[in-house]
Amino acid sequence: MKIDAAENVCKIVVAGASGRMGQALIRVIDELPNTTLVGAIEREGSKAIGKDAGELAGTGTNDIIITDDIEHALINADAIVDFTTPETSVAFSKIAAKHKLVHVIGTTGCSQEQDAEIAKAGATARVVKSGNMSLGVNLLSVLVKQAAKALGDDWDIEVLEMHHKHKVDAPSGTAFLLGQAAADGRDIDLHENSVRSRDGHTGARETGSIGFATLRGGSVIGDHTVMLSGEGEQIELSHSARDRSIFARGAVKAAIWAKPQIPGFYSMFDVLGLKKD
Repeated sequence: MKIDAAENVCKIVVAGASGRMGQALIRVIDELPNTTLVGAIEREGSKAIGKDAGELAGTGTNDIIITDDIEHALINADAIVDFTTPETSVAFSKIAAKHKLVHVIGTTGCSQEQDAEIAKAGATARVVKSGNMSLGVNLLSVLVKQAAKALGDDWDIEVLEMHHKHKVDAPSGTAFLLGQAAADGRDIDLHENSVRSRDGHTGARETGSIGFATLRGGSVIGDHTVMLSGEGEQIELSHSARDRSIFARGAVKAAIWAKPQIPGFYSMFDVLGLKKD
């Protein structure tokens, strides 16, 4: 049930409104108190343009028509929630900075240069970006960091992930989030110590490296396991996503949290009050 005090409502625009995550976001916004959908955006030429966002998401007619006119969609907005593409997220970050909005980004596959561009928006916008918006994964990353810190580099670390066959980036943003947690625990640079592919005669595993393995198939929403292997023993820390709404709920929670914050570049650690150390 929505509340009537408009100043307490977070007015949200969903980017990529016709996609799987976009529709999940629209459903969550419809369910949660203190949130309302004020705009729905799709890329130019999308077949969804002109359709009712609520009807498309299965919540019933809500009179929010999907558009490619970003400026018009943002007229009454507090926040834009964005699970799109790296290039699109960079473009949205500049618009969010211009309008001093909240920009919640669940997009994965961004390069270091694109992340740097997005971070600049934090000068005037409230940007929340994470490779995964779920509470469980962010808690898992804290545990991974603690485990990596506690165990010596004679313990091998491998990050295994599986997603549905339509996912276009690999390894996943969540895999990198977990790999970064392991690297932070060991106080090493992930990019200099990660192994993302193995083929042929690779030789022995390099001590202290962090390996990534990627699987794709079916309709798997997201399974992640961090394996820490020592001599004669192995620890596995895992998370399995069973419903895409967990990411949508986390993203909407991030938008609500960020609305009263000062401009800056934040993560889900900030939103959830989780300490990185």
